[in-house]
Amino acid sequence: MRWLHGLCLASLLWLAGCASTEHGAAPAAPDNAAATQPAAASSTSAQPLHPVTLGKATQPLVAGVHAPVDLWERIRRGFSMPDLQDEQVQDREQWYATRPDYMQRMTERSSKYLFHIVEELERRGMPTELALLPYIESAFNPKAVSSTKAAGMWQFMPATGRYFDLKQNAFRDDRRDVLASTRAALDYLQKLHDMFGDWHLALAAYNWGEGNVARAIARNEKKGLGTGYLDLAMPAETRQYVPKLQAVKNIVAAPERFGATLPRIGNHPYFDTVDVTRDIDVELVARMASVRVEDFRELNPSLHRPVILAAGMPQILLPWDNAQTFRRNYEAYNEVQLASWTVWTVPTTMTVASAAQRAGISESDLREINAIPPHMMIKAGSALMVPRGSGTRQDVSGHVADNGQIAFVPEVVIRRTTIRAGRHDSVAGIASRYKVKASDVADWNDLKTTSRFKQGEAIVLYLPQRQASRPAAARSAGTRAASHRPAVRSAAAAKAPPQRKAASPAAAKRKKH
Repeated sequence: MRWLHGLCLASLLWLAGCASTEHGAAPAAPDNAAATQPAAASSTSAQPLHPVTLGKATQPLVAGVHAPVDLWERIRRGFSMPDLQDEQVQDREQWYATRPDYMQRMTERSSKYLFHIVEELERRGMPTELALLPYIESAFNPKAVSSTKAAGMWQFMPATGRYFDLKQNAFRDDRRDVLASTRAALDYLQKLHDMFGDWHLALAAYNWGEGNVARAIARNEKKGLGTGYLDLAMPAETRQYVPKLQAVKNIVAAPERFGATLPRIGNHPYFDTVDVTRDIDVELVARMASVRVEDFRELNPSLHRPVILAAGMPQILLPWDNAQTFRRNYEAYNEVQLASWTVWTVPTTMTVASAAQRAGISESDLREINAIPPHMMIKAGSALMVPRGSGTRQDVSGHVADNGQIAFVPEVVIRRTTIRAGRHDSVAGIASRYKVKASDVADWNDLKTTSRFKQGEAIVLYLPQRQASRPAAARSAGTRAASHRPAVRSAAAAKAPPQRKAASPAAAKRKKH
């Protein structure tokens, strides 16, 4: 076996020599010659190493060795979309450059969210120009709502938001959520880029719809025309969409050229994510974190209500330094109950007044907390936010927290009406004609259900407003409307129902606006 070990050793030495020669190193000298060779003739690997200076490390085609301190510089380094050359770009550049106050407000607002977006884009290997897209969509306002019901800083329509798993329920709208909407927007943009293979077309599809862009491309192909962004016939809004983004990109790339000043945004996180495991009031979170409620809502704009339902929103965002303050206080808080609100599923369609009475809250407060418009009843199955009793220990379930909705039906306003009986009218006949109960007609007129009316006799009815005010020609001969005094909302049997209450001041204010 000795000869085998020797053979292996010789082979390894031979391979090592080949590797040295292949990489440009001088062949190893014999032992007796090594001592007589001058130092300059030794292998390059034996040369002393010198540190690479910063100047040598910033030559063309060599990446910088330091991370940018300023987030704008980091964004510039990630620009990778082809520039759009179009006269509309110059027009948009001029528009932004002549509105420095608007640019200042918009860029300052973005400072809370921009780092997270850039992080996500780099993680996905996407162009950092896309971090500027919310400037075009919403001026970086996560509470923005368009005339077509698009919401959030990425402006998702309701259906598109649901397609990308953005929950929209009675308690929150994830189209406004910073993390969820950014994830959905980048998913959508990646999908569009995969479809069209071009970022300008992907952006056009984000604004106009992928189906519209696909059909516009198909029309041009059929005519033998180009299929690039500038070649397609599209609405004016979409035609200006990419030029707007290009104009903002150009200003960010060289603000001094446009006389613009960008607010300094550090290349570090503005906020941190914090876990919550129990339902908790928004105001209590703000106190535990030592932040204003307004500042908390700016980072968590998806919330509709004054309580966070942990089963549906297990993470919240807090300013970086305040997040640790909250964690300490959250762990030390020894109160059994953190939320003063819970959710009640309405068992049957009812008036707001009835629901308020059952929930132990004033009607005006119930309307305000649940954004109930005036002249509406609450539909059965609706998820209402109501006070949480001291004996209620169970938090809201995940199913309700994720899917709870509130729906309304128009309030049925009943009016007292008097008609005149025909020749053969009876209690049962009148009840059938006006779709009310015979027992109610009998009670309203102090009769039995088997009674008959004399011709021309006055008959008192309590009917829905629309039915009570319909033209006399549509009723039986000899009937007429009498008093239109407002009465109860439901088919009550009282002879003198109370008048309908006026809407609460909060409800009237919402109606006005």
